[in-house]
Amino acid sequence: MGTPSWVVTPVRAWGHEAVGHGDTWLCVGTPGQEGWRHRDTWPSVGSGAPGQVWGHVAWHGDTQSRPLPPDFVEALRAVVGAPNVSTAMAVREQHGHDESMHTCAPPDAVVWPQAVGQVQELAALCYRCRVPMVPFGTGTGLEGGVNAVQGGVCFDLSRMDAIAELSLEDFSVAVEPGVTRKALNSHLRGTGLWFPVDPGADASLCGMAATGASGTNAVRYGTMRPNVLNLRVVLPDGRLLHTAGPGRQPRKRAAGYDLTSLFVGSEGTLGFLTQATLRLHPLPEAVAVTTATFPSVRAAVACTVQVLQAAVPVARIEFLDEVMVGACSRFSGLELPAAATLLLELHGSRHSLAEQQRQAEEIVQLNGGSGLAWAEEPEERGRLWAMRHSAWYAALALRPGCQGYSTDVCVPISRLPDVVVETKQDLQDSGLTGPMVGHVGDGNFHCLLIFDAQDPAEAQRVHTFTQRLGRRALAAGGTCTGEHGVGLGKRALLLEELGQEGLDTLCRIKAALDPHNLMNPGKVL
Repeated sequence: MGTPSWVVTPVRAWGHEAVGHGDTWLCVGTPGQEGWRHRDTWPSVGSGAPGQVWGHVAWHGDTQSRPLPPDFVEALRAVVGAPNVSTAMAVREQHGHDESMHTCAPPDAVVWPQAVGQVQELAALCYRCRVPMVPFGTGTGLEGGVNAVQGGVCFDLSRMDAIAELSLEDFSVAVEPGVTRKALNSHLRGTGLWFPVDPGADASLCGMAATGASGTNAVRYGTMRPNVLNLRVVLPDGRLLHTAGPGRQPRKRAAGYDLTSLFVGSEGTLGFLTQATLRLHPLPEAVAVTTATFPSVRAAVACTVQVLQAAVPVARIEFLDEVMVGACSRFSGLELPAAATLLLELHGSRHSLAEQQRQAEEIVQLNGGSGLAWAEEPEERGRLWAMRHSAWYAALALRPGCQGYSTDVCVPISRLPDVVVETKQDLQDSGLTGPMVGHVGDGNFHCLLIFDAQDPAEAQRVHTFTQRLGRRALAAGGTCTGEHGVGLGKRALLLEELGQEGLDTLCRIKAALDPHNLMNPGKVL
């Protein structure tokens, strides 16, 4: 029967029923001990019936908001100036959605703070007036993380774009939310250092921290989590927190709870990430990229597992099925065979690179792979990765005018071949257009589902497929999201992944930091 996935805000009331997915639930208990009970288990208690019940108002994805308080917009303007506040519908709609399939939910107002002090003042104002707050970076998320499902104020942090505290000796740098990964690496040009986490989109680095982003280089350099050393966070009531202590950037620490990791992946539900101190890496001396085609999806994924087992230090190993390769080839103008394909990139010294290439070639050939041709010049490598990074738009071009949704699961490497093959068969049986692509070196892959949003039957098949895929990943010991986050769409799967006690623990953390549920309400929990 499960439990409802609504975000709830406590109010003093009698028993409150919430209906959804054909079920009716009642919130019962005492403050701090409340819980949802299925209606069938409480036949004697009806909606509005008197009793010692702690009621809740429930939302389930749809916008449920109240008007902003009188003179509230003027108070916003007093903090950041009139040019940095907008209530225009076009601006609000622009900030009410990301790249996901979720329906636009615009905020009531958009503000552009330009300093951390302004973020603190704005947050304190919203907190006093009980107005929801939604952080916004570049809007490139894929799970509806910026949709203002309860209205409120959108904090567009793109104008806070300082790069500070660059230390070449300590391999670290501090960036504000307006700094994207491409902007940082451009700033680092000539230093011999770079920031390798690459989710494809030119996303805000603080936004990448907020979603726990990953990407093509994670198999060698890790995801955002190990690459964030410290965070400057504005809490919901306007207080300022440095998760590792002010000005600190140690490579490791064992002092108290790991607050930095708590906020990485919090998706804007605990506070505003207004600065991230990041770990930088040396640029490799030599880089080589190749594509290899395989007779089947299973052969390509099995090759990935064997490359990792052989300890070949690959920097990137990306999988594309034959549908994805065909779409990318047409979209990018590259001629590649329409077959299951791996893109491999190796980093190292010129001497070590030759040995890595030999090892990789042997394993590819053992799995029936062919077509290896190493590209070492930057222009040629750039064309191959531009093709890979255009996968989303190449998939959309398969059905012009249709909508796209990118799934995102991650499983243990040992289970990856079976899960990918089962998913491929499921796609075919469902009659869906869903080219597959993935950072398979981490066990992370995506189905880019292209469908007609005006066709309810097809939209339902997409929803049913994504739920099966999420549960298939969980059954294999994996997770329902490897890098996109929970956002709006995966809250029910989060309960199945963590269990009730795990989810309750997250709710208690949320309540401790955001007792009025004002920070990005409706997401994650």
